[in-house]
Amino acid sequence: MLTSSLDTYRRLLAEVDSWFSACLQAGGSSLACRGGCSACCRGLFDITLLDAWLLKEAFADLSAEVRSQVLSRCRPRLSELRQRWSGLTSPYLLNALPEEEWTAMAEDDLTPCPLLDESGYCLVYPARPLTCRLHGLPNIDASGEDFDGTVCTLHAGDPLVLPEAVLRWRFREVFAREVELFRSFARELTGRSWHELDTFIPLALLADYAAVDWNKLKL
Repeated sequence: MLTSSLDTYRRLLAEVDSWFSACLQAGGSSLACRGGCSACCRGLFDITLLDAWLLKEAFADLSAEVRSQVLSRCRPRLSELRQRWSGLTSPYLLNALPEEEWTAMAEDDLTPCPLLDESGYCLVYPARPLTCRLHGLPNIDASGEDFDGTVCTLHAGDPLVLPEAVLRWRFREVFAREVELFRSFARELTGRSWHELDTFIPLALLADYAAVDWNKLKL
């Protein structure tokens, strides 16, 4: 059942949150990441269908008025993307498109995430995607290697001088667990094994997943 994969993924996200909180406590004022800081919440970045599913569940619990406001911010994004990819249709999965295009969206896109409120807080914070929980800190594996090379510039001092808790975290292990959970989720949803199914947050919120025949999904 989908519930099993979703619950297991929620537990993984909770582990990540606990670790991130420990990093903030260890790093003190040197780490800028805090609730309400939305400096990273800009532009378009891909998330998995597993993350999108949790987003949509949380989004459905918002008031009708708030949902309407959020969707009004999503529609212009969809229009922009359809100008770029005329064949983009619901459920708005990106994997049928040229990968080099949707995995490298414009870095100077400062459009706020449609799920931010007026104060810069995420309206569905407990259900935010994994990338939103990790973004801002270097992706340091157990050997101390930064295998990604991106870090928030708002951190004080040298961003690679990190609390010991960060260096102990095994990023690759988390990502490997995410991949396995996604594959399990995709098999339960579609009856088939998928390497990846990705979307953007505005597209996920506009898509009607309940109307999709997932067993007949083609990309």
